Amino acid sequence: MTSPSLPAPVVTVIVPGFDVEEYALEALDSLRAQTFGAWVAILVDDASADATGAIFDAAAAADPRFQVVHHRERQGLGAARNTGLAHVRTPFVAFLDADDRYTPHALDRLVATLSGSGSDFALGAYVRLRPDDAGGYAAGDVQPWVAAATDPARTSITLDEHPEASGNIVAWSKVSRTEFWRRADLHFPVGKMYEDQIVAQQMYARARAFDVIPDVVVHWRERADGSSITQHKAELPVLRDYLEALAGGIAVLDAAGQARAAAARVRLVLAMDVPPLVALAKEHPDDAYRRALGGFVREMWARVDGGRPGEPVATALAAARLW
Repeated sequence: MTSPSLPAPVVTVIVPGFDVEEYALEALDSLRAQTFGAWVAILVDDASADATGAIFDAAAAADPRFQVVHHRERQGLGAARNTGLAHVRTPFVAFLDADDRYTPHALDRLVATLSGSGSDFALGAYVRLRPDDAGGYAAGDVQPWVAAATDPARTSITLDEHPEASGNIVAWSKVSRTEFWRRADLHFPVGKMYEDQIVAQQMYARARAFDVIPDVVVHWRERADGSSITQHKAELPVLRDYLEALAGGIAVLDAAGQARAAAARVRLVLAMDVPPLVALAKEHPDDAYRRALGGFVREMWARVDGGRPGEPVATALAAARLW
């Protein structure tokens, strides 16, 4: 995968893609623009119906650092990431979704902190990439929960020392030691959306130590056409996978005896994840949607001191028929 003119690869970036022809070139360009040159990439085309696979093939034909794997049938994001993991031969591994983009120093900063600390993985900050008025995309600000997880920089820490790190639940904000994935028996759930939430909590719970840096390493795209998974939470199957992932991640922390991290995660879910879902439920035509969300909300509030939300949260829940 490399030539004599390229440095020996240190990190493999797994780039899964399904029908992302509009964005894939930008993602690959952000890899080529890295100030850290010792990388290779596994591009996993999940049986795209558009030109995504052809874009991946063209990249590999032009640059030996890219290797392409094509799924004959669509298997989903979790399976695509697992496919990439099976091809990793470098000491470090990272992920970048094919509709997102790295910042230029992302790999440099994450690999450097890991190399210096000896930790199992390192995570950085990220921002939303939202449609702008000019027909393009603009990067937003680092959100408070992201900053709480990554700022200030810390090395060789555990979840006991920094429970707020559990709020960083995305796969593509991290670089890990490949050996850690194998030692901790990590893999992504298949056939589920929001598949990285449980894996992230398993990483925190099973790591000997991890690092955090405040640098923005990824611009996470919210697609203008509304086709991102996170933009479909009004659909009942998506909601169910979302709630299952949230609850499953907390269950991982509970099972690992990480009470402080689990409590921090519950507080964040109630503050960040639940309110927009309540707003959707208020006007939703399907009572099954409200039942699913209502059960989850009650379970989360039962874990908070007092077991009941105060006003005006209780009023909003009642208006949406969730309480």
